[in-house]
Amino acid sequence: MTVHHDRAARELVEARESGKPCPPLRGRLLPEGDVEAAYRVQQIQVREWLASGQRRVGAKVGLTSRAVQEAFGVYEPDFGVLTDVMAVPDGAEIALDRLLQPRVEAEIAFVLGADLPDARITTVDVLRAVDHLLPAIEVVDSRVAGWDISIVDTVADNASSGLFVLGTSPRRVGDVDLRLAGMVLEHAGEPVSVGAGAACLGNPLHALAWLAGTLARAGDPLRAGDVVLSGALGPMVPVTAGATYEARISGLGSVRACFAKEAS
Repeated sequence: MTVHHDRAARELVEARESGKPCPPLRGRLLPEGDVEAAYRVQQIQVREWLASGQRRVGAKVGLTSRAVQEAFGVYEPDFGVLTDVMAVPDGAEIALDRLLQPRVEAEIAFVLGADLPDARITTVDVLRAVDHLLPAIEVVDSRVAGWDISIVDTVADNASSGLFVLGTSPRRVGDVDLRLAGMVLEHAGEPVSVGAGAACLGNPLHALAWLAGTLARAGDPLRAGDVVLSGALGPMVPVTAGATYEARISGLGSVRACFAKEAS
């Protein structure tokens, strides 16, 4: 089939701007399973965002759960780009019209204090590069109707990125056992998702190492100051209008994502 990178990017941009999701891209504008083509579509959009004045502030890792990978028929994570307009202060109200089909998931945010320029990354490299950790909630979203996505659809759609919320009490990486760090995501005082660091490629540090190596090989390495979202520590949860979701991660504290009762 003919690959339509620019058209796929335009449909995703129009879906984001109009608030009306587009049909799946796979098998229509992009070949089934062609992840390379999907990343090209992602890059087209990122270039447009940066040209419009947005600032790149980091990256997110997705598909870090083995069960989710098996469901997608893939055997490694994916990634997307974070920009400054995606950042939301802890506890600030999020307007629903900023999103199409939002869901929330609890993650660990790594804030880098050094570059990671080498393609062959060791655990020591990663530990040395991390300045501090923060609890995070990623508000994932899809511009594809009904979340009817494959690996191609989600990669093209910037790994289904939406917004992200970071906590405000940094912790040193050596002070937290990330593999065993327990997580509970609550709404109205009731748990709606539970998990632990081990759900994220066995350890969130593995997700960071994978991303660092992948981006270094692509010639676009992680830099000091970048924020990296680890990938989910537990199942994602559909957002309810007017709801507040609080993620508590052992050793890291808590962070809240609050949603408006109705679109502004």
